[in-house]
Amino acid sequence: MKIRPLGDRVLVSRTAAESITAGGIIIPDNAKDAPNTGVIMAVGEGKIMPDGTVRPLNVKAKEKVLFGRYSGTEVEVNGEKLLMMGEADILGVVED
Repeated sequence: MKIRPLGDRVLVSRTAAESITAGGIIIPDNAKDAPNTGVIMAVGEGKIMPDGTVRPLNVKAKEKVLFGRYSGTEVEVNGEKLLMMGEADILGVVED
């Protein structure tokens, strides 16, 4: 199954949560927070403006992004848990 986001929505795959801190402490699974970074899997066409024009999104597929902790709606596609969120929920693009 494939999902194509509509409008200004994006489909994001969360990155894996860290299991060891920078100091070497191992974090148990039940104490891990959900990561707030991920990779964009698919994007919609863009935001429909009041005058009827479509403004393209500022993000593209395969970009790593930072989003709010409680952003988006979790969906399951082919056994993988993904997040569907609006472009406004994305706080920034992570550049390496």
